[in-house]
Amino acid sequence: MDDPADLVPLHYVSLGGRGPEDVVPDPHGRVLTGVADGRILRVHHLGDPRTARAQVVARTGGRPLGLELLPDGDLVVCDAERGLLRVRPDDGTVRVLADSVAGERLRFCSNAVALPDGTLYFTVSTRRYPHERWIGDIVEHTGTGRLLRLPPEGGEPEVLLEGLAFANGLALAADGSFLIVAETGACRLLRYRLTGPRAGHAEPLADLPGMPDNLWREGPDGPVWAALASPRVPALHLLHRAAPAVRRAAARAAVHLPYRPSGTAGVVAVDDEGRVVHHLARRRSGFRMVTSVCATGDHLVLGSFLAPGVAVCARPAAR
Repeated sequence: MDDPADLVPLHYVSLGGRGPEDVVPDPHGRVLTGVADGRILRVHHLGDPRTARAQVVARTGGRPLGLELLPDGDLVVCDAERGLLRVRPDDGTVRVLADSVAGERLRFCSNAVALPDGTLYFTVSTRRYPHERWIGDIVEHTGTGRLLRLPPEGGEPEVLLEGLAFANGLALAADGSFLIVAETGACRLLRYRLTGPRAGHAEPLADLPGMPDNLWREGPDGPVWAALASPRVPALHLLHRAAPAVRRAAARAAVHLPYRPSGTAGVVAVDDEGRVVHHLARRRSGFRMVTSVCATGDHLVLGSFLAPGVAVCARPAAR
């Protein structure tokens, strides 16, 4: 892979709350995000730090992670504590779409994508660790992540894939024939086929230079952007090949130590063949653990699981 281009930060926008884990644009150039205290925010005027402001549109009562904006303006929210939610930003209404799977509490719901017929696909990152101890799963490499489907009429979610290495971001192919699934712990993207003779099967799509988090498609035919929460960590990949007991012991230690995120901020954009069309990074970045990226106007907007706001960066020229 070619050396990355510079990820140019223009300014930062404080949100009055920590951890805007996912960011998604609306049709009016505003950005929606959720922060650690459960608030869903609509951020206005991101292009100008002097006038930027965050408006509270809802409170989930949990920890919102991945967001998916629906055509009617409602928001699907993956809440790590409450499950899969539907939020109406106009009046703050919060409705639970699913909070259990096969009698098991649905926790660490991570990212979702909606199909035109109303079907929702979503991921669960891990069945072993709560969201506040996410580092334990990355270290232990439990392979307990899932891909699930909720039909338009609702009901019980269906488990489509198991054994994923910290399942995370989701995006739909431009032609609707497959899903792109981020496996954070494996530093790769998967293709999960929805149609054709291999429907229901998953296969590698792209190996990435870091750990992918949330995914966002730029328009119906544009690339899929992936935030890289961390560069690859060679020592971690060596640990993943160790015996399960060794990994469990390392994870027990990791969850009790303060997490120090990498000083490199990075994002990539890939096409539906898995080819990288943009790779942007900044070493010694003040904005760390980038967990989401979207574009609005001339800017890229970055979210973070840890930061107290979002970063606004220059958008690269189209290729």
